[in-house]
Amino acid sequence: MTDDVNTGAVKLERKITLINGITVIVGSIIGSGIFVSPKGVLQEVGSVGLSLIVWLACGVFSMIGAYCYTELGTCIVKSGADYAYIGEAFGSLPAFLRLWVECMIVRPCSTAVVALTFANYVIEPLFPECEQPETAVRLLAAICIAILSVVNALDVKWSMRVQDVFTYAKLLALFLIIITGFVQMFLGHVEHFQDPFENSKIGVGSLAIAFYQGLFAYNGWSVNYLNYVIEELKDPYKNLPLASWISTILVTVVYFFANVAYFSVISPQEMIASEAVAVTFAQRMYGVMAWVMPVFVALSTFGGVNGILFTTSRLFYVGSREGHMPQVLSYVQVRRLTPAPAVIFMGLFSCIYLVSTDMYKLINYVSFVNWLAIAISIVSLLYFRYTKPDMNRPIKVWIVWPILYVLASAFIILVPMFTSPVETGMGCLIIATGIPVYVIFVQWKSKPKKFNQLIDNITLFTQKLLLVVPEDTVKDL
Repeated sequence: MTDDVNTGAVKLERKITLINGITVIVGSIIGSGIFVSPKGVLQEVGSVGLSLIVWLACGVFSMIGAYCYTELGTCIVKSGADYAYIGEAFGSLPAFLRLWVECMIVRPCSTAVVALTFANYVIEPLFPECEQPETAVRLLAAICIAILSVVNALDVKWSMRVQDVFTYAKLLALFLIIITGFVQMFLGHVEHFQDPFENSKIGVGSLAIAFYQGLFAYNGWSVNYLNYVIEELKDPYKNLPLASWISTILVTVVYFFANVAYFSVISPQEMIASEAVAVTFAQRMYGVMAWVMPVFVALSTFGGVNGILFTTSRLFYVGSREGHMPQVLSYVQVRRLTPAPAVIFMGLFSCIYLVSTDMYKLINYVSFVNWLAIAISIVSLLYFRYTKPDMNRPIKVWIVWPILYVLASAFIILVPMFTSPVETGMGCLIIATGIPVYVIFVQWKSKPKKFNQLIDNITLFTQKLLLVVPEDTVKDL
């Protein structure tokens, strides 16, 4: 994948600009969390002042992570992020296990959950005084996933336009909250800041869980989302670090001041009691226009689904290219130059999870696995520093930052082992299920002839249906 003129070969092109890169990261980080449940941090630390410090510290931590990922992304210019870096450093099996958990559970589950949140907020005005019909919610969520899958399969520029527009919408909503909050404080509503550290809980356990809650809202691993699609990013050596820094700083500032704004209107007790803080804020401040906030949350989640589909399809694509997934998932649409099979597979797989009632449990089981993968990725940076000191590094971070990040990530990984041993154990069990899959489908080369014929027939059918060919196939001009 180069920036050269079209040579007639079928391949993914570099169509993602700096602005697109920023909206991919910002749009992936900002979901419904900051609108719905910032109370998680407050519940653990007990005071307004300490909760704001935690939000700020989580942002700084995310910035350090983004900085480390810029070195990895510019010295290993491969899409796939953690999967690519772990594979380069530690080999095929650890990389496959990362791919297995991410593609089979984390991403499809996350897509389904975010799509369901979108559907809930869209349908809510139609059923103001009764419970929403579950079938209608799931159907609308499936329609959301289907529409965005088609958009992503048809054109990278279309999917980037969707990402841009809906990222602007969620930022607009947060800026509206922030401006309203500052107006309130200017009018003298600062009573909740009078004694900001009253009732603070400073125990190690409560602070650790508060950081875990805050980093979840920052969507922790989203700082590496652009690394998943770096082969389609224009001028990656320049745009990857720029997009990472701009995005993490922007989100940190917005999250911090959004929480300040909430406290200018809502008391700590009311925030803890609220099921959707932004909606409560809007009902109190905007009167008959309070309906705009659920609309903004719906737009935010719609954009979130698009971001997950776009980046995860590239993970399927790269995994297939490396021989860890069915070969057809690395094929490219002849006219559209998109990884259409990977996009459609991701969309269909996400829809399957819509019928499950245990998605949230699954995500809880593997949430610490994501932090484990992030920690191993940054360890790979240290590993490359030791084993490949002469490696080309357009960006070289100060060695203290990855060490601090690994230590902090280790803390985040260890806390759930003591606080939630069952969930952690289930997460480890889910990782282990990938080992027999790897042995059978990757290592075992002499599979039965009928099995290979079946796979070949499925591949040929998919090629004819979607007009896809292997990457770098030369077009008939």
